Amino acid sequence: QVQLVESGGGLVQPGGSLRLSCVASTIRVELNVMSWYRQAPGKQRELVARIAGGTTNYTDAVKGRFTISRDNGKNTVYLQMNSLKPEDTAVYYCNALWRAWGQGTQVTVSS
Repeated sequence: QVQLVESGGGLVQPGGSLRLSCVASTIRVELNVMSWYRQAPGKQRELVARIAGGTTNYTDAVKGRFTISRDNGKNTVYLQMNSLKPEDTAVYYCNALWRAWGQGTQVTVSS
């Protein structure tokens, strides 16, 4: 059974940074399309960033601020989030396309 375990969320002030981690079991992150989604209260879940092979993609709202990456040796995908804004507040989910979702980690950006 595929498992994705996220960590790294928390409370941060506007302009601050956080790094989310997603550790995968039973699948190799470098062989799968791995993504980060987020869902804010009262809104639909949206794609934030995706990594597939050597290609990365980002939603316009986070371009230039967020970076998705992976460490094949640790079988982990990361989301580095800089210059955070209050509108980035959401539960962030790791996803392996067609295979699994993580349980989510809360990110709150507030002063």
